This record gives sequence, structure tokens and C-alpha cells, in this order.
Amino acid sequence: MASNAILEQKKKIVADIVANIKGSCAGVLVNYQGITVEDDTKLRADLRKSGVEYAVIKNTYLAKAFDEAGLEPLKEHLFGMTAFATCEKDEVAAAKILEKFASDHEGYILKGGYVDGEVLDQKALGELAKTPSKEELLVRMMSSMQSSLYKLCYGIQAIIDKSGEAPAEAAAE
Repeated sequence: MASNAILEQKKKIVADIVANIKGSCAGVLVNYQGITVEDDTKLRADLRKSGVEYAVIKNTYLAKAFDEAGLEPLKEHLFGMTAFATCEKDEVAAAKILEKFASDHEGYILKGGYVDGEVLDQKALGELAKTPSKEELLVRMMSSMQSSLYKLCYGIQAIIDKSGEAPAEAAAE
């Protein structure tokens, strides 16, 4: 029988995982079997740069944490060698980086995940990985808006060039 100190330590580990899940907007479970230490080190560095927390956690701890966090369907993916990645601010960062890594490493497989509390299967994670990041979407939107403003300015300038005076001056006369 485990001592109370060990049980309390295990409860704290699960509580920390639950807090991490609740503080994140997205998470991804992966099978990390068959990768080298060198590849793992590079992957962890890439994830850190993007604000993704990545750890190897016992499946039993994750199962209890998923129960407490309301992500019970993810428990079906808790077999084999499991790593767990979470991100607080970017919904696509973990999936994008891990999917790219998995495409170059045969034994590395995305199992499942979640975004804003919604559980995703392997196929949905693949689609999420193809989604542009929030920054990319903002750049596209701003570029689109800027393009419309330029067209408006060019149109006004064409009116000025044609009539020789500004539209406001013509209306005042």
C-alpha cells in the first residue's frame, strides 16, 4: 500500500496537469516512439520558441487529469509512449509543429488533442495543423483592408487628376 506522502505527491502531479490543461487553449497527445535524443531536443526547442509546453507524462496521470478536466474521450489515446503538448495562447502552434515533425519521423504519431475544450481526433489535428496561425490570419486581413483603402485613394486621386480640383472644393462651389 502506498504511503500518504506518495499519494499526496501523485494527487499534486494530477492537479498540476489539470491546471495546465485548464490554462491552455489547445493540447496534443503524441506517440513519441522511435525518435532520437537529438531529434527530441530539437523538437523541444522549436516548441519552446512557440510557447508550447511539452512533457512525457504517465498515462495513468493523464487519464485522471482528463477525467477532472472534462476531456474523457482523450483517454482512449492513452497507450504506449505518450507525450503531451499544451499551449496557452496559440491554438494551432502545437499541432502545426508536431505534425511537421511527425511527417519527417515515421514512429512519431499524433494521437488526439483538444482546442478550447473540444476533443479532436487524428484527422482533425491534421486539419488544424494546416490552419494558418493567428498572426498569419491577422496579416492577411490587414493586407486585404489596406488594399481596399489604396483602391479608394487611387479612385479619389483619379477624380482630382481628371477635374483638376478636389471633390470637396467642387462641391463647395
